[in-house]
Amino acid sequence: MRLAERLQTIAVTATLTSAAWILVGTFILERPLSPSGAAPIAPPSVPAAAPAAIKPRGAQAGPANGLMIPVAGVAPGQLSDTFNDARGRHPHHALDIMAPRGTEVLAAAPGTVEKLFESVPGGSTIYVRSPDRTTIYYYAHLDRYADGLREGQAVARGQVIGAVGSTGDASAEAPHLHFEIMRTSPQAKWYDSATDVDPYPLLTGKK
Repeated sequence: MRLAERLQTIAVTATLTSAAWILVGTFILERPLSPSGAAPIAPPSVPAAAPAAIKPRGAQAGPANGLMIPVAGVAPGQLSDTFNDARGRHPHHALDIMAPRGTEVLAAAPGTVEKLFESVPGGSTIYVRSPDRTTIYYYAHLDRYADGLREGQAVARGQVIGAVGSTGDASAEAPHLHFEIMRTSPQAKWYDSATDVDPYPLLTGKK
């Protein structure tokens, strides 16, 4: 091959090689890089949906307050408002929920068992304090406590805590749960004075 032809071939080859490197460089510069410049930035991932909360079995909330009727099998229409009824010299300030002896008593709301107490008027009783310590739920005239129930134990709404009975000053012919709601302060003891709240509208939505 003549010298002129060789020089022409070398020139053409150099031109094509330079063009190829220019194209490759342009492609690299146009790709998005991570802050380190080492790799392309991946698009943000979409977080997976959180699993649905699981509700305790049998826990049926009240109208708008999270409470449930604390006696198994009792519907709102079966309740009577006994809050202002007279009990001797004192107003009742509680709800009497009639049911056969031995019917399961359920925690109306979550909390901690603050006291298991045997009293002359209330018989076998349970005091459950709310998590924020401003409400005490009082269950009285129980036939018995749930197996293993103890003071300091956390209970969930709907958990079995006892059984309907007629201990204390309740009539043996009319077993029922005496259910009381008391507003108190976080520092107050279970036996300190508190403000009674009528459970009937809270459990039925009626005034």
